[in-house]
Amino acid sequence: MRSRILLGSLFLIALLVATTNAAPSVKWAAVNLKDTTMIAGAFVSGPVVFVHDDGRMARGEPCTSVHRFEPGKGPGEELVAFHCKPRWVKAPARFTTATTTRPDGPPVLTEYQFAGDEEAHLVTKTAR
Repeated sequence: MRSRILLGSLFLIALLVATTNAAPSVKWAAVNLKDTTMIAGAFVSGPVVFVHDDGRMARGEPCTSVHRFEPGKGPGEELVAFHCKPRWVKAPARFTTATTTRPDGPPVLTEYQFAGDEEAHLVTKTAR
């Protein structure tokens, strides 16, 4: 009886360790920025891919990158990379962005959120 309890406990501990060491997730979304938008100090417009990498975030590296998107080819050159600040809100049905407007320039991206994800990402003011 004791051996069953011990084996069961070891199994649960092993399962917990395996789940916490699971591969970090990478989320991405392809969007078309119709207006030139300031993202972490860079001017970005047209078809792009937003990528968020939890592994890079855990290592203290810039976790978000925005790449040019080439239809038929996929993600291309990295346009900007930056640290984000997570915030938990209701999950949207589609990829969303929030911007602030300035009287003397383009809109500035302040936040983005992936479809179906409760984690929103606040954009830092400067890139790496």
